[in-house]
Amino acid sequence: MKVRTYRQRDLVCTEYFLEVPLDHRRPDGEHIEVYAREVVDAAKADANLPRLLFLQGGPGGKGHRPKDRSSWLGRALEDFRVVILDQRGTGLSTPANRQTLARRGGPEAQAEYLSHFRADAIVADAERLRRELQGDEPWSVLGQSFGGFCTLTYLSFAPEGLREAFITGGLPGLSSTADEVYRLTYQRTVERNLAYFARHPADRELCARIVRHLREKDVRLPTGERLSPRRFQSLGMRLGMRADFDALHYLLEEAFVDGVDGPELSDTFLAGVGAAVSFATNPLYAVLHEAIYCQGTASAWSAERLYAERPEFALDDDTPFLFTGEMIYPFFFAEDPALVPLREAADLLAAKDDWPRLYDPDRLARNEVPTFAAIYYDDMYVPRELSLQTAAAVGRLTPWITNEHDHDGLRVADVLDHLLTLARQAP
Repeated sequence: MKVRTYRQRDLVCTEYFLEVPLDHRRPDGEHIEVYAREVVDAAKADANLPRLLFLQGGPGGKGHRPKDRSSWLGRALEDFRVVILDQRGTGLSTPANRQTLARRGGPEAQAEYLSHFRADAIVADAERLRRELQGDEPWSVLGQSFGGFCTLTYLSFAPEGLREAFITGGLPGLSSTADEVYRLTYQRTVERNLAYFARHPADRELCARIVRHLREKDVRLPTGERLSPRRFQSLGMRLGMRADFDALHYLLEEAFVDGVDGPELSDTFLAGVGAAVSFATNPLYAVLHEAIYCQGTASAWSAERLYAERPEFALDDDTPFLFTGEMIYPFFFAEDPALVPLREAADLLAAKDDWPRLYDPDRLARNEVPTFAAIYYDDMYVPRELSLQTAAAVGRLTPWITNEHDHDGLRVADVLDHLLTLARQAP
């Protein structure tokens, strides 16, 4: 394992580069590299602090990049050395994107490679890293969103590696299919739209006007591709984040300018839209998103099929405009330049029906690892109905159910402090 250390303000950071098998069931096969950054308060750099593994949301999101002690990290550094993993395929781990995947050959080879990038492989990587750093000693884990999904996989298949577990907005259904998840998240997305347009009522007609304009004009994003009405509709992806809720309004308020031939969409607006809808920085999020719900079943482009069953999202002149939410659609792979080369591989992954299981309900029912989970009652991304079922099914899990925070509560509030208090007060 390669190691290097540097100091950043009042933090000491140590970087780890570790080789792991692409397929942990075949340890003598192909290897890739995973990267992790350990962060400790400079004043405690020599202290014997326990480690806390942070598992990022996603899938396909690189680990948190610490700039200072703000947000959850500052609280964590009071008690821990924090290990931030770049989950395989992201950040400084061996990347998986249109550029690197092209080297693997055709769509079949790409899909086979990408089938090894789910939570089970991420947990196996984490266990390799833990043993390198501290042998048999267990560590704590904090899983945000998809990181919480990974934590449930950890508790299912490698609980001996965990001393305690903290989960924020990330308790998945243990046996839920993609269809079951999206039926709930579509409804929650409707609710978030109603809240948004109640706060910004003029934006609804503005959005309808933008859709009409996009139907009639060939509007191009800064990256060159046409902006379609449905891709514009997908701007609601982050409506479930408190920090981003009003950012959409500020983007929309600069939508139109008066050009030579009349009203047109402004460069400022199009640049903002392009950044918001592009998957260039996290292509695995699009490629693997539905696969995180699959255990022995195919997703078959679940979000797209269910979209057709939801007439309230229709983009016609008779239906009040609604944004879509955290849904990945096959048309993304026809319109986003970062995804176009991966279209055939994504189709193969959507049709794959032999995904291995990600959770062991029997093992989780007997769980002995103290686990503390924040369940956000109005969560747009992880339905409370499924989270509550899982909370009741996992041994030694203490839920904290709240409507005071949104999905990004870990980033903008004192959620981690509340969970740590629960843990320290537990018998």
